Amino acid sequence: MDYKKALEQAIVYIESRLGEDIRVEEVARAVGYSYYHLNRQFSAVLGESVGSYIKKRRLADAAQKLLYSNKKVIDIAIESGFDSPEAFSRAFKVSFHASPQSYRRQRLNTFVSAKWQLDTERLDHLASNVTVHPQIVTLPPIKVAGLRGKTTLHDNRLRQLWERVNAVYAQIPNRLPSARGFGICEACHENTVYTMNDQVLFSEVAGMEVSSFVGLPEPFVRKELPGGRYAVFTHRGSLRRLPQTFAYIWGTWFLNTREQLDDREDFELYDRRFLGYDHPDSEVDLYIPVR
Repeated sequence: MDYKKALEQAIVYIESRLGEDIRVEEVARAVGYSYYHLNRQFSAVLGESVGSYIKKRRLADAAQKLLYSNKKVIDIAIESGFDSPEAFSRAFKVSFHASPQSYRRQRLNTFVSAKWQLDTERLDHLASNVTVHPQIVTLPPIKVAGLRGKTTLHDNRLRQLWERVNAVYAQIPNRLPSARGFGICEACHENTVYTMNDQVLFSEVAGMEVSSFVGLPEPFVRKELPGGRYAVFTHRGSLRRLPQTFAYIWGTWFLNTREQLDDREDFELYDRRFLGYDHPDSEVDLYIPVR
């Protein structure tokens, strides 16, 4: 049996029964897989178990109801498959770092904890275009000289920023022969990216690795990435789908990892494996700081 087709069927089955008491065994029977093999495929492709996916999707669906309906919290809790408002509130706080009442009152629309509904395109992306289990590495400090720009998750302007950098990068002194490029999310150290929606504007620096900042002319800016531990994901294919990779990182990996995030900036690393913005075989590494 085609495992992608089985995962698609499992997701459709789950989505149509989010408000019911779904058991993993029932999902497995519905798609013709054993409990063991379905969980194994889910973990390999989606980065989490079937049970975890069900729980997170229920909470994400409940969060939308809190924001966009006038239903009582107790009614949303029951509709979301929880036995009591207390159980719902405990689970909600773990994922959203706020009570249901506070979430509704403050009109929070968090990007982190947003367990998006998977469709065929997102499933294909996870299966083919991103490593769902990151490597943990330790880096020394890195100096980067480049240009600063603004972008959002919805209107990704990274291509235009890199076009600006590529047009003038020869003017950057002290470039290292490795020619590694870095895209640094400046909002991350303020936790903006963890609670942003698609429209929130944040700052990005695109530049090249240098040995020193001596003689660096305007309009180039200086960035020094501190050394430390990072979780490293690899994005494959067109950068048009980079927002989907970040959606996986903050909407799935972050909710399941035992790693603790650090407040250093996260960044993309472009080396010889990057073959162009839309090249199907391009690879870019995404570094998420952890303690």
